[in-house]
This record gives sequence, structure tokens and C-alpha cells, in this order.
Amino acid sequence: MARNNKRPPRDYDHETLRRERAYGFFWYDWLWRVLRPALVLLTSLCLVGGLLMAGWAVLNRRFVAPVDPADATPRAFVVKSGSSLTRVSSDLEAAGLVRSKTVFKYLADFVGVGQKLQPGEYSISRAMTMREIMDLFAAGDGRPTTKRITVIPGWTVEDIAERFAADGVIPDRDAFLRLCRTGETYRDYYYVADVLASPKANQRRYILEGYLSPNTYEIYADATADDIIKKLLSQTEAAFPATYFERAEELGLTMDQVLTLASLIEKEGKTADFARVSAVFHNRLTQNMALGSDVTIKYVLGTKKMVLNNQDLAVTSAYNTYANKGLPVGPICNPSGDAVLAALYPDEQFVAQKYLYFCSADPNTGALVFSRTQKEHDAAVAQYRPLWEAFDQGRGL
Repeated sequence: MARNNKRPPRDYDHETLRRERAYGFFWYDWLWRVLRPALVLLTSLCLVGGLLMAGWAVLNRRFVAPVDPADATPRAFVVKSGSSLTRVSSDLEAAGLVRSKTVFKYLADFVGVGQKLQPGEYSISRAMTMREIMDLFAAGDGRPTTKRITVIPGWTVEDIAERFAADGVIPDRDAFLRLCRTGETYRDYYYVADVLASPKANQRRYILEGYLSPNTYEIYADATADDIIKKLLSQTEAAFPATYFERAEELGLTMDQVLTLASLIEKEGKTADFARVSAVFHNRLTQNMALGSDVTIKYVLGTKKMVLNNQDLAVTSAYNTYANKGLPVGPICNPSGDAVLAALYPDEQFVAQKYLYFCSADPNTGALVFSRTQKEHDAAVAQYRPLWEAFDQGRGL
């Protein structure tokens, strides 16, 4: 008979159980030791998470949530150009569209909306979330926020006002001209302050004539006349660097005198002739001759005719360069950078050869003929005067 080699089942007596408990032989003891810290951590996290969620619910309800989720009535809200995020946040809270201006500001800064804030007119309801309002401001109201304006070299203050009014850039031409006439609002610009302090300031038609720098500008769609003037004045400062002041000092001229001379050059010739026209004027100033510039008479009279009569030339005005020696009392237009450069650096050869005269050779092209003597000049005038008269007749002047 085969022998049974199977080991009989262990007989767990009380002593054996005690020893296995003492040495941790039960598998669930080992499992509990592993799981217990994890369960404690998980329970703690659940408690903290619950507290945080409860806290967030309170904070959200008090500071972040829509003011009234049931009120979808659209309300007009305007973000003005140049408004800071702080100002917009305060206006939103004052209008009852957000619960907290502080929370809105910091959240907008956090998500980067502060740098994308678009001026415009918006429809916002009390049911909108802060994020929805932020996205609206970042996208804009669909209307152009900026527009481009251009000041053409040689335009007068009145030309600028006419164009801006016609293009809808400014609502009131006369208001723009009043600001330019007195210049009082712009004393913070040192060159305007210098003009206002000059003894003949009250004889100028417009204090700001010559200082509205020709260029193309980008402005806010709702920019005021004051905003635009300040932008143009700032460009004048940028366009007249320190090296220009040094050169002007060498010539014995102030900034205002340079701009005045440049305005005459701008009106008298085309860019190719600027330096030669400048040389003629410099030579006349050196010899203490009257500049005899027709464009100063045209500025006073507001005429565009080529042929001026004796009555025109005798007009009483501080701008009359036939009756008064030296430069006129101020600029007669807003000159280009090329004209300013020519005023500072006249054609050296024409200066050396003492050219003192020029006149129009072709009114249609603006070509000029230059002369050194009165005799040469009189002959040129006699030759080209019929062209000037025909030009005036053709335009009904």
C-alpha cells in the first residue's frame, strides 16, 4: 500500500497565532501599513479641496461671478482712447457691470487683456462674465480705432483745418484755428513758449504756423483737435534735432527764424531748387536787402495769382517782405524737412557767386531761373511775365 507523503494541515494553535501576529505575517497587516499614509493624505486633500472649493464659491459669488445672470439687457459702455485698464475697471464697477474693479483689473492683467484693450462703444450686460467682457474689449467693437491723417508740406494752418474738417477728422474748423491762433494751450512746448515770448508775437496770424510738421500720422478715431495738434507739435521737435540747433547758431538764426526761412523756400520752389532759393535769401539777408518774396504777400492776401500789382505789394503787414527788410514776422506755411535742411545749408556755389534774384520760368512745372544782377533779373521777368499772366487768366484769377 502506497505511503501518503502529503503533509497534514498545520494545526494553528494559539501560540502559533500569537507568534504570526507578533511578526506581522498576516497579509492584510502589511497592506494596511502601505495604504494607511495614502488614505490619510487623500482624506486631507479632500478636506482641503472641499474648503478651497467652498471658499472659491464664496469669493466667486462675491467678486467674480456675473452681477446678475438673469439680466441680459444690453447696456452701452464706452472705452475712450487712451483709457487705462484701471480707469476702465473703475467705470465697469460704477456702471454695475462687474462686482469688483480690483478683481477685474488683476484678472485682465493676468490674461494679457490690459495690453489689448481696444477703445470703442460696447454693449455689455450684467449677465456677462468677466472673461466675456475681457474678450469683448480685446476684440474691439468692430469700428476702426485709428485713422491716418496727412499734412502736406507747404500747407498753411488754414489748409490743414480745411482738409481735416472736410475729411471729418475734426468737427469744428474754427475751434482748430483758434487753438493755432493763440498757441496758449501749448506753452509746455519750449519752442511755442519762445514764440509767445517774442515781442512781435501779436503780429502773427497763427502762433503755431510753421510748427505743424508735415507727415503722415496715425491717430485715434476719436482724437480731438487738441490731441492732433499735440501730435504734430511733437513731430516738429523730433524733426529739429540738436545738430540743427548747432547749425542755426553758426548762422546766427533761431529755430523760429529757420522755420520762417524754410517756409518761404517751400513756397517759392520745388525740392530740387530749395538750396538755390535758400542761397538767394541768405545773400539778401547778408547784404541787408529786402527779401522781396511774392509768397509772403500771397500769404497775407490769401491769393494764388502769379502776377501781383503795386497795390498788392504795398499791403501793410509784418509779413510784407517788400516793405520790410529781413525775415517776415513768422512762417507762412508748414515746411518740409527738405526745406528746413535747405534753410540751414544753402547752395554754397550760389552763395559764393552772390545770386540775388530768381523768378518763375514755367508756372506749370515750377521751374525757376536765377540771376545775379538786377539787370539780368529784369530781363527774365520781361521774358516770362506773359506766361504768368496767361496762367492767371487760365485759372480765372
